[in-house]
Amino acid sequence: MATTNSLHHHHHSSYQHHRHNLHYQSHFGPASLSLKHPTSTATFSSLICYSSSSSSALVTSATTTNTSDITTETATKFDVLATHLTNQDFKKADEETRRLLIQIAGEAAIKRGYVFFSEVKSVSVEDLQAIDNLWTKHSDGRFGYSVQRKIWLKVKKDFTRFFIKVEWMKLLDTEVVQYNYRAFPDEFKWELNDETPLGHLPLTNALRGTQLLKCVLSHPAFEIAGDDDNEEGEEAESRGGGKAQTKDTRVFKTDYSF
Repeated sequence: MATTNSLHHHHHSSYQHHRHNLHYQSHFGPASLSLKHPTSTATFSSLICYSSSSSSALVTSATTTNTSDITTETATKFDVLATHLTNQDFKKADEETRRLLIQIAGEAAIKRGYVFFSEVKSVSVEDLQAIDNLWTKHSDGRFGYSVQRKIWLKVKKDFTRFFIKVEWMKLLDTEVVQYNYRAFPDEFKWELNDETPLGHLPLTNALRGTQLLKCVLSHPAFEIAGDDDNEEGEEAESRGGGKAQTKDTRVFKTDYSF
């Protein structure tokens, strides 16, 4: 089934004054599925690219040496996120995570109001782990970057399949298989229940590609011994196996401008 995919970025009216461009190129895996141009006027655009106006105040960051030695200052830096997650207010927690990522990326990111993918490598392991630990703790292990990384590796780092797995895209009610990006924020799932997909939150923007998300999920903070071995094993299994392989005629497009 060959379908089309030309995904374009539209800002929600409440975010018009926050528009920014991310300076990176996208990288994608093998093509195998088709997508459809979004019909909503408010798409998945209000993510890591910019800081939320509701949480514009910057909190002084602190340097930590390891995850077990967190200073009072560092703890204070994540207090707002911890409060939102404790209250199960995942929408506000997502906004606060976006603000924190800008803050911990450094002064340049703070001044421009969004993060370059190249700045992710300078973010400390301790800071990213602190954010991730709060998400996993207060979601019963269903949300967080470490959860998303496992899904990403399982689909062999194919971002289109990843978007479908975490349900950042939705299956359309059409005769052919077509997917569309969810409209932000109304079509995303902000409550934790049995129907909430694994890894759905926090959100990460892919305005002009997936380099930013790739750098976050590839950060040393989330590396676990055996990750690469498991990925290689799954690839070997998919190449071999006793079942006959069916040729996939579906088509991927690589315009991820949501």
